[in-house]
Amino acid sequence: SQQNKKRKSRGKGKKAGAEGKRDAEEGEGDEVKSTGGGVDQSAWSLGSQSSSVTSASGVTPQLYPSWKKGSSDSEFSDPEGGMQSKLRLYQARVRQSALQCFLAVVKCVEKRILYGYWSSFVPDAPGIGGPPPLTLLTIALKDPSPKVRAGSLQVLSALLEGSRQFLSTAEDTSAPRQAFTPFSATLAASVRELHRGLLLALVAESSCQTLTQVLKCLAHLVSNVPYNRLRPGLLSPLWKQIRPYIRHRDVNVRVSCLTLFGALVSTQAPLPEIQLLLQQPGSTSALNTPGVRTPQELSHNWRRPGTSSPGGAVEGGPEGPCWLLQLCVSLVTQPREEPYSDSDAGGSSGASLEPSPVRLEALQVLAHLVKGYFSLAQASLLELGQLSARCLAEQEPSVQLHGAKLLEELGTGIIQQYRADANTPQSAKLVPVCQVVQFWSDVLSGPLISALQNEQHPTLQTSACDTISSILPQAFSQLPDKTQVLCITLLLGLTYSENSLVKSAAVRALGVYILFPCLREDVMFVADTANAILTALDDRSPNVRAKAAWSLGNLTDTLIVNMQSVGLEFQEEFSDMLLLNMLRSATKASGDKDRVKSNAVRALGNLLHFLQPVHLGKPVFEQPLQEAMTALIETVRGDATMKVRWNACYALGNTFRNRSLPLGSAVWSKEAYSALSYVVTSCKNFKVRIKSAAALSVPSTRDCYGDVHQFAEVWQALAQALEHSEDTEDFLEYRYCASLRSQLCRALLHLLSLCQPEDLPALRSSLSDQSRPVLQDLLVRYLGDKDVALVAGVDGPAGEEAVDHAAPEDGLMLLNETLTRLKGPLEETALDRSEDLKTVLSFLEDVVRNFEEIKESDCNDSSLQLSKSP
Repeated sequence: SQQNKKRKSRGKGKKAGAEGKRDAEEGEGDEVKSTGGGVDQSAWSLGSQSSSVTSASGVTPQLYPSWKKGSSDSEFSDPEGGMQSKLRLYQARVRQSALQCFLAVVKCVEKRILYGYWSSFVPDAPGIGGPPPLTLLTIALKDPSPKVRAGSLQVLSALLEGSRQFLSTAEDTSAPRQAFTPFSATLAASVRELHRGLLLALVAESSCQTLTQVLKCLAHLVSNVPYNRLRPGLLSPLWKQIRPYIRHRDVNVRVSCLTLFGALVSTQAPLPEIQLLLQQPGSTSALNTPGVRTPQELSHNWRRPGTSSPGGAVEGGPEGPCWLLQLCVSLVTQPREEPYSDSDAGGSSGASLEPSPVRLEALQVLAHLVKGYFSLAQASLLELGQLSARCLAEQEPSVQLHGAKLLEELGTGIIQQYRADANTPQSAKLVPVCQVVQFWSDVLSGPLISALQNEQHPTLQTSACDTISSILPQAFSQLPDKTQVLCITLLLGLTYSENSLVKSAAVRALGVYILFPCLREDVMFVADTANAILTALDDRSPNVRAKAAWSLGNLTDTLIVNMQSVGLEFQEEFSDMLLLNMLRSATKASGDKDRVKSNAVRALGNLLHFLQPVHLGKPVFEQPLQEAMTALIETVRGDATMKVRWNACYALGNTFRNRSLPLGSAVWSKEAYSALSYVVTSCKNFKVRIKSAAALSVPSTRDCYGDVHQFAEVWQALAQALEHSEDTEDFLEYRYCASLRSQLCRALLHLLSLCQPEDLPALRSSLSDQSRPVLQDLLVRYLGDKDVALVAGVDGPAGEEAVDHAAPEDGLMLLNETLTRLKGPLEETALDRSEDLKTVLSFLEDVVRNFEEIKESDCNDSSLQLSKSP
């Protein structure tokens, strides 16, 4: 009997040791899990027969597995207790294997099909009263096995990864509907339930491995949810709960927590809710104690407003630095007091610093923070520059890379502030140029130059090239001359690197520098850059050729700017042979892959625009000119991507601006007009149609349009395109209908202003049939639409569409001038075509009369409303 008692005691101790960890976990999570569905956790143990019990007051009791709370040590002998333990173990393994199989299915099945079963995996409301639905979230909250909980979180993460397009339909910002619940509201409810459930799992979880999966799953969720379509308040509870985990004892938890912070500051930045959270007071001193295990011990510290920092000053005030920025800087630079866990061993680049994964993740969070919320980070610009320099001076390549990336984001943020079209608030203060100059002077006098010359680490060289390409042009011009020359010399030398990544980054950086006002007028620099780019265009690597074509496009943009600002002086100094080589290389590149071709045709348009009579008079330019025009025409007609064809249409329009070209009489002229006429009537992409119509309206004289047949072909193509401007099979193209009609109307009015008596029969034929009322109505709508110029100006790069579009008031003026011309001298020379002239005049007069009637009616309506108002 005494031996049996001892045996039972040992069994009890063994059982307690095996289940102690889970006991502690259940003790932490009882209160949370009691709100998660109100069912007994024995539902996950197949050997249990108990059911959920609700008290008379309606309060659900605390949840606890029946195999823990419903048995006593005296009820089972040792063999029976061992069998129960093994049964639970085997059942957990079965559930774990099922989830692994589920994970494999999620990874291999197409997302479009998988999301059809979204409601089966993810709840859209908390389970209140009765057993909870069997979903991935329920498993993560209630399963007794930490491995099974981790498995369900892995499946949920795989389901959320890449779900941005699917979740983009979620919306709950409007008032709730009573008659029915739209799918967008149901999806938004499931998103909110995911936030709630994962937040409960975060607070209740004690297993470090499972806690890491919770944080990773939250990061996937945050990265894909459209928070701008949901009511605010989802991120604030999450933000507050994850702050203590930055100092968790386990390094993997700390890394996952930083990853989640990176997702929060990078998703749809800048979000107003995150902006407010970043500006809240915070103290890193409360988070500096390592080894604290429970969120409850940490969460109360940061809530105290005005907590003092170790230095005595209050952090996070309106003028103080962002607390997350300061925290990440301290994680990268400050020594740790003691090891957090055994998993930290050997993970740090220095014995006293944080482990490398933590430091790298902190640097990534800083890069995301600078990119999305630069206005909060700009106060620490010089400090972040010093941090990046320190990282570049270290020996570990990964730390150096992240330091260079942070520098690039800082430079990009400054450039975006100074751009005229930057979407920054009016109250946002720009970083002073003198401070930017100091920043880059410090950076370029540090280890960044050594990184550019480090041939042992080509990836670091690539990142360093991207970094120095993000210098603000206004600051670059104020750097010392030797620093400017050093940057240019290094980049020109790296274009001949044997590594394709380094070469492409250097060529791209030169393509950025060529746009700097202080460099673009330097003929020697332009020539050196052009030679380097032409060499890269013949490289075997498609990536190098793509970057070279982009840089060549920028360089030719510079030629056009110099032609308008500097004048003949620059054109005379620029080498004719170099210009010929650029024309030939661009023509050759236009037959390359689409990623190369799109910028090659852009460069061709600029080069053809740049050619002067002195060039066109030389026989050596005759064949390259013909080949260049043929390449553009074939690209417009071809089956390349719409971006390539858009650029080709733009290039032809750019070419037509060169009045020195024999437009209208050259062999290629008729083919160019035919290609544009074909595209404007048949292309499925409306943006390409818009650009082709813009190109057709560029020639400024009647002679440029060739003979009568050529003029008639262009007119009929534009009229037909306007008549069918709303015919499309792709619903997404309808948003460009207004822009297309505007450009077509402008092109038709432009042709009318240039027409001659011999062109009138072609005009009459298109204005005397059933299409006349349609064209008349569309022209009247164009003249009366005050917002059409704004709508039409959204396509393409900034500044391009403004050249191609005119205000409707200009169209009315052009129409009146055309009427005056037709009724005046032209009428005297068109006596033999009186019927044709009458038809055209009648059409134009009807347009003007209808427009005036509509305008007068609108004025009367406005006056009537004003008279009725009190």
